[in-house]
Amino acid sequence: QVQLMESGGGSVQTGGSLRLSCASSRFSHRTFRMAWFRRAEGKEREAIATLTSDGRSAYSDFVKGRFVISQDGDGNVIDLEMKSLKPEDSGMYHCAARWGVTYAEDWSQSGYYNDWGQGTQVTVSS
Repeated sequence: QVQLMESGGGSVQTGGSLRLSCASSRFSHRTFRMAWFRRAEGKEREAIATLTSDGRSAYSDFVKGRFVISQDGDGNVIDLEMKSLKPEDSGMYHCAARWGVTYAEDWSQSGYYNDWGQGTQVTVSS
């Protein structure tokens, strides 16, 4: 099973920034669709952003204009740059991937993905 490794979580104040990273050696040479999800305590998991191996991205409305998803230079890491963070952005952030395809009827459905990282915690204080 391919492992995805998240990093970059932490604690910031409202308005601050964080960069999360999702690492996998497969990103650089496999077709994929990946996504970032988060789950706040007591709430359902939310889809945040997605990126395909051919460079297409999409965002949930609540992060548009604040978060940017990108693949780094060597291709092994997918970053989520988060700015203007709010307390409601707090939660456990996971990256997920599906290999061999880029098409998704609904990229925000967690069941579409078959590889998941263990998560990294983001806490935004007011």
